[in-house]
Amino acid sequence: MSFSLMFEGGGQPISGAGGVIPDKIEDGVPDLPTNAFFAYGHYEGIPRVLDLMDKHRIKLSSFMIGKAVETSPDLAREIVRRGHEAAAHGRVWDNSYRLSRDEEKRFIADSVETIQKITGEKPLGWNAYWMRNSIHILETLQDLGFLYHIDEPSHDEPFIVPVRGRDFVTVPYTFHMNDIVSFPFDGWNPAAYEQALRDEFDQLYDEGAHRRRMMVISLHDRISGHAGRVRALDRFLTYAKSKEGVWFARKDEIARWALDHRADTPVIERGSPNVTGLPGPTA
Repeated sequence: MSFSLMFEGGGQPISGAGGVIPDKIEDGVPDLPTNAFFAYGHYEGIPRVLDLMDKHRIKLSSFMIGKAVETSPDLAREIVRRGHEAAAHGRVWDNSYRLSRDEEKRFIADSVETIQKITGEKPLGWNAYWMRNSIHILETLQDLGFLYHIDEPSHDEPFIVPVRGRDFVTVPYTFHMNDIVSFPFDGWNPAAYEQALRDEFDQLYDEGAHRRRMMVISLHDRISGHAGRVRALDRFLTYAKSKEGVWFARKDEIARWALDHRADTPVIERGSPNVTGLPGPTA
């Protein structure tokens, strides 16, 4: 089981960021309540999630936006101090797939440099805004020294894609267990959310008796950090921790495990993303 914690508050545009208010603000006008919604993540959400992880002795992977880390450097350092992974999520909360290859590389490298400078930890994992990267992404990440990315929701286990003669790991992401997609504030049902987590866990746990399985839960600072959501996660983790043989792991730990156990890890040879529509080598 692997948790992602998105550290995004402070990295959003001052006007036009998506939020819980359906009425779009006029272009260029600072969206005060939406910015305050994002700020909830670093004031309340992340500290609450970190305390929950401490309670259950679980380490997660935090995907950090460079500008958000600059906004709340003490919080970024606290995440690392408590033993969690600092991974990269871009310079700001925006797409990079329309940038040129060199511009996208700089966009990613900027976030790496900021995170490393402030936390002392060099990110080895990458997650793009809404998982959308350019077709060059795996080669670019290799060039920048990354070990893995999470921008593919195609499997329930980690796998390897060879890129230019070297292995690159995918630690899959999720849509349906992602708070930003599946469980918005409007009409959110905590009992249904908890049951969905249990059903996902139970099915994968049963399958895990015969093959490797991985459950991914994605948390956002300004969403899952709310009090009621943390309480639902607390109950679920108490349940999951009662089962034997479950490894609660950071994503860099999973990626290293996949490389160290290559013979037992799916290796997927892929053609160009222009042909397959999936992340792979362009050459």
